[in-house]
Amino acid sequence: MASGQRELRQRRPNWKIVITSGARDLLSIEWEGTVRSAASRSHKNMPMKSTVVANKATPRGRFPHIKRAGDFLFVSGTSSRRPDNTIAGADVDEFGTTHLDIRAQTRAVIENIRDILASAGAELSDIAEISTFLVNMNDFAGYNEVYGENFDYDGPVRTTVAVHQLPHPHLLIEMRAIAYKPETNK
Repeated sequence: MASGQRELRQRRPNWKIVITSGARDLLSIEWEGTVRSAASRSHKNMPMKSTVVANKATPRGRFPHIKRAGDFLFVSGTSSRRPDNTIAGADVDEFGTTHLDIRAQTRAVIENIRDILASAGAELSDIAEISTFLVNMNDFAGYNEVYGENFDYDGPVRTTVAVHQLPHPHLLIEMRAIAYKPETNK
């Protein structure tokens, strides 16, 4: 193995699938595995757990909403999409004209991230870093206004970039986050 390369060994993953009936069907899929870095001096195992959160929009690919790696939580890119695949902040009037609202979409994205973090016992104040993807930088002021309702100078570091498009033409914003929340049951 070349200098500077790391070898990752992974033990067999454990899958846990939970389906609950209630007002509507819920689905929670969790993956647990351990990754060991050969470059680590301590050679301690770092627990890894991936979760698709019930009552959230199903990911549009084979990835989790959130992944725990040790004491860090990685939240996948999150939009204002609802569990029924409608989009908060995207309304169609009686004439068929679509109205997109960056403030409503930003609020919904932050609420979705809040719910996803809560599934792992964390909250918005545990976020260390946020990356935001805007389709149009002309929406920056509205996004920034709502962001400021939830975070201040003691909040996460942030990067905001413009992107050509997101997975649905009505989506104006997507955010991903990294949080630090030590596990309490170590």
